[in-house]
Formats: sequence, structure tokens, C-alpha cells
Amino acid sequence: MAKRLAWPERIPVRWRIAATAAGLTFLILLCFAGVLGSLVGDRIRDDFDDELLAGAGSLAAEVGFNTTLGETAETRRLNDSAMAGDAVIRIVNQLGRPVSPNASTSLFTDLGPPLAGIVDVGRYSVASEQIEGSSAFVQYAKPHADVEATVDRLWLFLGAGVIGGTVLALLAGLAVANRALKPIASLTSQAREIEETRDPSLHMPIPAAGDEIGELAETMDGMLASLDEARGERERAFDRQREFVADASHELRTPLTSVQANLELLQASLDGASEEDRHAISSALRSTRRMSRLVSDLLLLARADAGRRSATTRADLVRVVREAIAEVQPLIESHSLRDSIPSGELAVEGNPDELHRLVRNLLENALRHTPPDSRIELRLDRDGEDAVLEVSDDGPGIPDEIGKQVFERFVRGTGPADTAAADGSGLGLAIVRAVAASHGGSVEAGDSKAGGARFTVRIPLVRIDEPGVASVADETAPAGAALPRPPRAVP
Repeated sequence: MAKRLAWPERIPVRWRIAATAAGLTFLILLCFAGVLGSLVGDRIRDDFDDELLAGAGSLAAEVGFNTTLGETAETRRLNDSAMAGDAVIRIVNQLGRPVSPNASTSLFTDLGPPLAGIVDVGRYSVASEQIEGSSAFVQYAKPHADVEATVDRLWLFLGAGVIGGTVLALLAGLAVANRALKPIASLTSQAREIEETRDPSLHMPIPAAGDEIGELAETMDGMLASLDEARGERERAFDRQREFVADASHELRTPLTSVQANLELLQASLDGASEEDRHAISSALRSTRRMSRLVSDLLLLARADAGRRSATTRADLVRVVREAIAEVQPLIESHSLRDSIPSGELAVEGNPDELHRLVRNLLENALRHTPPDSRIELRLDRDGEDAVLEVSDDGPGIPDEIGKQVFERFVRGTGPADTAAADGSGLGLAIVRAVAASHGGSVEAGDSKAGGARFTVRIPLVRIDEPGVASVADETAPAGAALPRPPRAVP
């Protein structure tokens, strides 16, 4: 079971790299903006306070108050100064009361008593300065909302700079990551193609830069070269093994045929022999026949593995099936066999003996793996450009433990109705698959409608425009003329 990854590990690498770069940039810009905003904000406020103090001092030095001179000129000067700086100016005594009705630019603004330094009164910041030679004070006040608005704009600008810099860092990180991972994408694409084609002879794209990715690509390319070389050596060894098995099986047929013929002659000549001699000869003859069948089966499979094709001709599949049914009739005993065979001709290009073996193996398989009184059905029909042969039964079906291996070699049933363990070799269905594949067809296994097993063979029919007799290839044909590999059976 695959390990479930945490959500950060499921994020693509390029996004993780870009997010890391953007996160570091955000932290750096945030610290920089915080320090800069604090320093500049304090400097703006200090400049505002210095401006208030300077304005109050300048007014205290310039605006003299003398009750004998009249107040019109002084009031005009105060109004001019207040309008120039959007300020409020008052001339008050120590209690904060105007010294005269006209000694203020705003009659409804109370700035409180004069105090040293900068004092916030309401929405104003107030600086007070005593008029030299007098007990009166000049109060110079400005709204501090403008200063705070300036500081807020500063923070807004810095915040926008942090966000903009982070976004730019994210985009730049994505661009750099994509550029850096582009060779890896090429390696992944090539590796996926090798996985689909299973061809290690393909080469990995080597990037021009001699960095770590280039080293990885060279290492993977060398690994593929080694695997391709090892595969070639293994295939050559398998070819030699297949050739040896095919040759050995072929050479074994002659002495076995001779031994079997001699035993049959000996059995026929033992009219006055003892019962023990007859039993010994019969046992040896049965063993020889069984060994001959096994060698014939192995020879057929070995030739298929080695790519050797038997002589082919135009064969009538209807006739082949009828002859196979007639041959297995003595083995049916208590079983019942029902067939559905068309009356016309189903012509295929192939070897009649091998096709006969295919049909007989399917019928014998059904007889061996079903209990007495079971019903076996054989159906031969045409489906488009294929001939379809189906053999089904109402027995126990294909065991689950061998369902995916039913066409493998030396696989035998182990159910209570199976007799193959006693007299079978486990090669019958493997031969069925090999013969079907050598004729360009396929075989599938499944469940019948009655609950038993069903085997379906499809073999291409001879087209009308094809010649009646195909070219004949002897069994010494080169291994390059390999038989088509059959599809994996699905029970």
C-alpha cells in the first residue's frame, strides 16, 4: 500500500521552490519596511513638532503686543500667519484666556493653558512660547491628523512594496525553477517512454550544462546502456536455451518412437509369456507412450519459443473440429458432449495437426477437470473475420488460486473433480495458447453460463483475396520469424 504523503509533499517542486523564495523575500521586505516605516514615521512627527516650536518662537519674536498701538495690525498679522500654515494662533495669558477679543484666529478653539513643549489638545498639537517682555504667550497649533495621514500613506506604500516584491519574487522563483527543472522534465518524459515501450536501448537527453542534473542524466543513460546489454545477453542465452530444447526434443522423438515400436512388437509376440512379463511390457509401453506425448508437447512449445514455424496450408476448421471430437469420443464415458458446428467451411491458414491438438486439448481439459455426468458444450462459429471456438462446461470452474496462471506451463488443477494430477502434464492449455498465437489468434478463459469454465479461441479466417495455399516454412526457419506473442489470458 502506497504511503500517503502530507500535503506539503504533494505540492510540485517548482511551486515549493518559488514559495520558499517568495517567503524569504516577504520576511526580508517585512523587516525592512518595519524598520524604515518606524524611522521615517518618527522623523515626520519630529519634523512636525520642530515646525510647531519654530513657528511659535517666530511668532513670539515677531508679534509684539502693545495695547497702546491698537490691535488691528496685530490681528491681521496673526490671521496671515494662521492662513499660511492652516494653523490656529492665540495670544493668551497664563490661564489660557485671550488677552483681548481679537488676539485669536479662532474664537471657538480652546487650546488650554500654555505649557512647555508640544501638547495634544483635541485634534490639535499645540506649541506655546512666551512673548519677550510680557506675561502673554503665543499658542501655535496645527491639526495632527495631516501628520498621521502622511504616516499612514507611508505605511501603505511600504506594505504595497512588500506585497509587490513578494509577488515578483514568487514569479521570479517560478521562472527560475521552471528553467532549472526543464532538463528533469525531459528526463521524465524519456523515462515514461521507456516505461511504455520497455526499450532500454533508448538514450536519456544529456543537458549541455555539466551540473548535477547533467550528471544524473549521464548516470541514468549509462544504467540504461548496462540494462540493454544485460537484456541482450539474457535474450541470447534464452535463444540458445530454446534452440537446445527444440533440438533435444526433436532428437528424442526418434529413439522414443523406436522404443515404442519395439515394445509394441514385443507385446504382440508374447503369446505364451507369463503374466508378469506381460504386465512389465504393458507398463513400459504405457510409460513410453506417455513420454512420447510429453516430448511432443515440449517440442511444440520449444519450437514456438524458438520462433520456428511449422508448415502451414489452407485448413478447414470445421473438419478439424469434427475429427477432434471423433477422436475424444472414447474418453467421454459418462460425460455428455454437445456441439454446434456450422455446415459450411471455415478456412484458416495454419497447421492442421496443431489445430487438431488445440481442439483435442480443450476437450480433454474439460473431461479431466469435471466430475462424471457433467455436460460439455463445443461451439464453432464465425465472428466477422475470425473463427471463434468456444468450449464450456458446467463443472466447478477455474480455481481462484490458478485463475491468472491457467495458461502457464505445468499448472494443474487440484480440485476434487480433477484427474489431471494423475495423468496430465500441465501443458495442455499452454499448448492451446501457443497454437492460437502461432496462427495469429488468441485464447481467453472465463466462467460459463452454467458456472463452469469457458475457453474461447479466436483465429483469423482466410480472406477471399488470399491464395488457397500459403507458403510453407519448415521447422528450421530462422528464429527471427518469431511467432506473435499471445495476449495474457484473463480468467
